[in-house]
Amino acid sequence: MTNRPQPSQPQVDQARARIEAMKRQFEQKRNIASALSRIAHKIGVYSGKGGVGKTTVAVNLAVTLALDGASVGILDVDIDCPNVVRAMKIVDLPVVGEDKRMFPSERFGVKVMSMGFFQQNEEEAIIWRGPMVHNAINQLLQNTEWGDLEYLIIDLPPGTSDAPLTVMQALDLDGFVVVTTPQELAKIDAKRSINMIRKLHVNVLGVVENLSGEIFGSGAGEELASEMDLTFLGRLELRPEYRDTSKPTVLISEEVLNEYRHIADGAKAALDAVAV
Repeated sequence: MTNRPQPSQPQVDQARARIEAMKRQFEQKRNIASALSRIAHKIGVYSGKGGVGKTTVAVNLAVTLALDGASVGILDVDIDCPNVVRAMKIVDLPVVGEDKRMFPSERFGVKVMSMGFFQQNEEEAIIWRGPMVHNAINQLLQNTEWGDLEYLIIDLPPGTSDAPLTVMQALDLDGFVVVTTPQELAKIDAKRSINMIRKLHVNVLGVVENLSGEIFGSGAGEELASEMDLTFLGRLELRPEYRDTSKPTVLISEEVLNEYRHIADGAKAALDAVAV
């Protein structure tokens, strides 16, 4: 009878390390699921590149839903450049309980959590490698006490690298709203982001075209939706009202509010279709 070769000590140590890593990942996933268990719908707002107005869309969509009577939160997981705190003009920090759980600040009827709350200097660059970004995102997901919400809007970092991948793998999202602008390069990058979402088997609720109008043109959002067999949720015109940054623009302009209500209705219909 031939004796089977015994694994070396380094091989044993590697196997144990892999098992421990799997246990940690399972525990993190379970903690995140528990923390978000009282949220009915989790919607990611995502783009393939920065500068297309993703945070503007996330903030105004959240405030629109709240204006129409829904209980809403917004989670800013753009660790490198968190902008939701400034966009929402929040000054009150989250409350931290004795068990280290964080209770979000609230503004304009929307609960808010962001890495921006924990920056001592807003202008300081956050220069972190992938594992630190991964840990920060997981801490925000696990330790925030949202309570009962109908919608949690998640403002993701742009691109298709480690940070958005961490969020997509850690969260059981109901779907994504993908933001593009009319420019050709923005459309290409948005298509890349859609392909990433589909590879991870998550639903895309639809496409929004931002900054539409005479200056940058229009139509790329509809083209993208048609090419990718998706719903075109609507276009957001480039308007002078966006110069007023004292509050989300849906609270300033009735025209902008109507545009966002159209997008919100389309996203709700897409959520209903996914649930069937």
